[in-house]
Amino acid sequence: MISKHCPILVILLFSALILLFGCAVDSSDSAKRTDRRPNVILIMADDLGYETLGCYGGESYDTPVLDRLAETGVRFENAHALPLCTPTRVSLMTGKYNWRNWHSFGILDPEAKTFGHWMTEAGYRTCISGKWQLQSYNPPEFMPEYRGKGQRVEDAGFDEFFLWHAEHTEDKGDRYPDPVINDNCTYLPDTEGKYGPDLYVDYINGFMERNKDEPFFIYYPMALTHGPFQPTPDSPEWPAGRHKNDGRFFHDMVEYMDKMVGRIEAKVAELGLSEDTLIIFYGDNGSPDHARSKMADGSIVPGGKGLNNLRGTHVPLIVSWPGSAASAHVVDDLVDCNDIIPTIFEACGLPLPEGETFDGESLLSQIQGKPGSHRDWLFFHHDPLPGVNKEGRSLQRWAIDRRWKLSEQNGNLYDLIADPEETQPIDVNSAGPQAVAAHKKLQSVIDSMGMDYEPWTWPKG
Repeated sequence: MISKHCPILVILLFSALILLFGCAVDSSDSAKRTDRRPNVILIMADDLGYETLGCYGGESYDTPVLDRLAETGVRFENAHALPLCTPTRVSLMTGKYNWRNWHSFGILDPEAKTFGHWMTEAGYRTCISGKWQLQSYNPPEFMPEYRGKGQRVEDAGFDEFFLWHAEHTEDKGDRYPDPVINDNCTYLPDTEGKYGPDLYVDYINGFMERNKDEPFFIYYPMALTHGPFQPTPDSPEWPAGRHKNDGRFFHDMVEYMDKMVGRIEAKVAELGLSEDTLIIFYGDNGSPDHARSKMADGSIVPGGKGLNNLRGTHVPLIVSWPGSAASAHVVDDLVDCNDIIPTIFEACGLPLPEGETFDGESLLSQIQGKPGSHRDWLFFHHDPLPGVNKEGRSLQRWAIDRRWKLSEQNGNLYDLIADPEETQPIDVNSAGPQAVAAHKKLQSVIDSMGMDYEPWTWPKG
């Protein structure tokens, strides 16, 4: 016989089932969020030395976004790159010293695998937006045998791309006002009056919107702050004078670069992905040589792009990862572009790809504010050849630690603290024990490095 209380029991049972089901769904969603691999956004500024940012003591430009990311995240005090863009980009994307895979300036080995390939293979949605310039660099009249010898972006492993200078140099057009942009093998039809960096970030933010429910990897090789030095949409000269080229606009470009980083970070927050997203900001080499940046101590730091000294290699490296990275943490370890791939892979819980050589070391412990060991030296293999407008340059290899530098080419040892401009080479035969020990250590570093290609040299005469 059915009890008269049965309807009540049924209602209570049904309610309990709904509550239980709801809790199960909530628990499942929570587990999904907890187990989700982090998103990664790697931003690389073009021609931006450490001295341009307020968080590194610079006073010439307002960079509130990056200063705040450094204050709430991790700032690396001793981050370095190669002195010019292609050497850094090739090393960054492959995780290898350039002596392993160098071809020529503006060229990425078409057979090389990049973090685009590896992150896609790991199940990430992948995107690159900004500057490519790794497929063909020389104009038709200069060493045409090197034209079109690089990697096409459609073969670089990314699911989506939105890029300036994806083809031959003479077809690249503008990168800033009225830009020429390859949008997944179709050129953007109408960009008159538009500004390249705005479009690159629009694409990145749209990509995040479309892929917010699965882990994504974004590489943003910025066009800013590389020349030509032109007005930005925040400059009074825009839009009528947007094609002017004047070094004074470098100031506006630095500040607009910071603004673009802010737009990306704001989109991450809008999507509720801040704690799920590792943002890495890095520079590819020193600032342009005409730039003069005032520091908090009153000193002036000239730009050092292309120079084989600290002004050419010392760049910003800032990491933001709320809830996972340490806050207001400064790391003094010597780091370079080869450390980025191991860091990303460890942060994402991924093993490094098998069958590949990686020359860097993960920085995850340092990012998390934990004790971590790291090599106490850096090695530089800088080859800008062959390439147009590289007359007078040659392959240079050197090693540094926090105080000393040793050049392979001339054997000179420098004290970088006493002589940062490297004007007074030290005679090791008459030097003190510290210099002798440093020479021995850095020479062993250089001796451990190989050479997997035949360096190109300018023909005599």
